[in-house]
Amino acid sequence: MDREQVLAYRIAAQGLHRDEPDAAKLTVFDLGVQDSPRDTALLALAARQDADVTEQSLVDDPRLVLAWTHRGAPHFHRTEDLPGVIAALIPLDESDAMARMAWQRKQVEAAGMTASDILFTAARAMRKAVGKTMTKGTASTAVTKLVPESFSYWCRGCQATHILEQLMRLAAPHGGIRLVAGASPATLTPLEGRAAIRTKPDPVAAARVITQYLRVHGPATMADVAGFVNTTGAALKPIWPDDLAEVDVDGKRVHLPAEHLAELENPPEPDLVRLLPPLDPFLQSRDRALLLPDKARQKEVWKILGNPGVVLAEGGIAGTWRAKASGRKRLDFTLTTFTPLPPATRNAAESEAERVATTRGFPDLRVSWI
Repeated sequence: MDREQVLAYRIAAQGLHRDEPDAAKLTVFDLGVQDSPRDTALLALAARQDADVTEQSLVDDPRLVLAWTHRGAPHFHRTEDLPGVIAALIPLDESDAMARMAWQRKQVEAAGMTASDILFTAARAMRKAVGKTMTKGTASTAVTKLVPESFSYWCRGCQATHILEQLMRLAAPHGGIRLVAGASPATLTPLEGRAAIRTKPDPVAAARVITQYLRVHGPATMADVAGFVNTTGAALKPIWPDDLAEVDVDGKRVHLPAEHLAELENPPEPDLVRLLPPLDPFLQSRDRALLLPDKARQKEVWKILGNPGVVLAEGGIAGTWRAKASGRKRLDFTLTTFTPLPPATRNAAESEAERVATTRGFPDLRVSWI
């Protein structure tokens, strides 16, 4: 197998051919679609749907729910899948808990309890503090009063003490807390009919995330999956599925669920153009060198802050795009190409820009090329 074939497989697996009319059935929701204040989940959906997409397409669909899940980031999941997702987030052991929390041993020792106990102590406090819908700021103030001082930090901006941000995010789903989709500022609310807090690791649920990652972002390595989950390969090794196909991609040994091997061997031609938002599922693959071999170009796409969107064309990442509102009615796009694109491709990209503008509620747009 080669890079082009893998990208063609991922483009198809992630629904970018727009051949699935039902949003909730898109494969990317198996793993979850990350959101941000920049409408990333909404634009990711627009890139995969033929029908018009509006904010209500996510916010008002009871089959989808928003929660802090993988890496503590907000993701839309199928509502029916969320209990399994939360089970998969339970640390498999202490090293896994420390990796997910990004805590060092000295911090754990200072807290006087294990990393897992820290997580679930915070989860119980969140469950007690968030008994009704409230803003993130209000919830943070309430939960900070219920946790040990070692779980908190002094925030200069707010001139107040808060529970550690990542700990709050990781504890929330275990405490039965979700996010209110479409709310600004960020707003938390109890899950409907939330069950008791589970602390026992669930290897089956955790292994399911491995399979889901490999289905959407494969073929890939154990290290790639660990990077997505924010853990270590050592934590995943005991639960690594034994029914995976081993594939050689340009000399590198990678894995894919065996039932999808035929799709990898014969993917549809990726003859499409899409404007993908920052944090789009396509960009969440951890093997960035495969997505974009040029290291200088990688730095243009994946930044510490303020990532652009990407132009998906000719079977790969062909450039970047940014958009800025000009008043309330016009969205101004700047498209930057890595190599010259033919006129037909540029026209298709401008049509996609129009789709982005419409999705975000702007009746007019202007496109500039660099």
